[in-house]
Amino acid sequence: MPTAPLSEPANGHKNGTTGHRKGILLILASIFFFTIMDATANSLTARHDPIMVVWARYISQVLWTVMLLAPRLPAILPTPHWKLQMLRSMLVFGATISFYFALSGLDLAEATAIFEVNPLIVTLLAIFVLGESVGPRRWFALAAGLIGALIIIRPGLDVFTPYALLPVLAAFFYASYAIATRFLSADENPLTSFVYTGLFGTLVASVLVIPVFEVPGGGDIVLMLGIGLAGGAGQYLLILALRAAPASVLAPMTYFGLALNALWGLLFFAEWPDFWTWIGAIIIVGAGLYVWHRERVTHD
Repeated sequence: MPTAPLSEPANGHKNGTTGHRKGILLILASIFFFTIMDATANSLTARHDPIMVVWARYISQVLWTVMLLAPRLPAILPTPHWKLQMLRSMLVFGATISFYFALSGLDLAEATAIFEVNPLIVTLLAIFVLGESVGPRRWFALAAGLIGALIIIRPGLDVFTPYALLPVLAAFFYASYAIATRFLSADENPLTSFVYTGLFGTLVASVLVIPVFEVPGGGDIVLMLGIGLAGGAGQYLLILALRAAPASVLAPMTYFGLALNALWGLLFFAEWPDFWTWIGAIIIVGAGLYVWHRERVTHD
């Protein structure tokens, strides 16, 4: 699932050019892994229940985490912020399951294009949750982003499908997760946040998967191991990127995921977005970039 890190960490970070370049490289690597995860999920949801794919994504991430971090887990797991960690984990789990169900009914690029309203939702939540002020030009950008999403979803028309609402729900969950993460970034070990996200998702998915569980074939087992590795790598690289550079610098890089998922959809699934999906995506990306521009102008 693509991600758009628009919330600034509360603690300090490198402000120099070197830090910014490092952050940009890290976020591009993160997005690459997230789109690999999305493409793998798109393949798996064609043969398995989305709940099964969500479970595979989380259980495999935990397996990789234990393999790589086992000696450090006793120092990583203790946290005074377990309630907020649970909230974050619930929100990102909601984003994951919503997006994977969307992939069972939408093309990869189409679902990703709708999900790109995420940066705009982060801005909207920042108004009401964080008390940030937003001027009329940013409200215009938010309205434009909504129009772009409606062009893709096309409610009331014959081409409308309820699946098109799921990426919007996923974007809302992920934007809320980004806001919650802001409150933890000052004094929480990034690895602690990373580990708790995987643990909670595994516990919930392991219960939900019971009615639909099936033993996958050998090829799908490899894909299920890969989806957790890609998702975990993307998540940790995202954390490192946010510590290296301001989110305002990283934000426009997130639209790289839309291009990559369109490429994976074309190469691996023979999917090509229709004309209106491209129009809606251009409007959403344009609105998001305008919000980023206004953030830069305001902070400068």
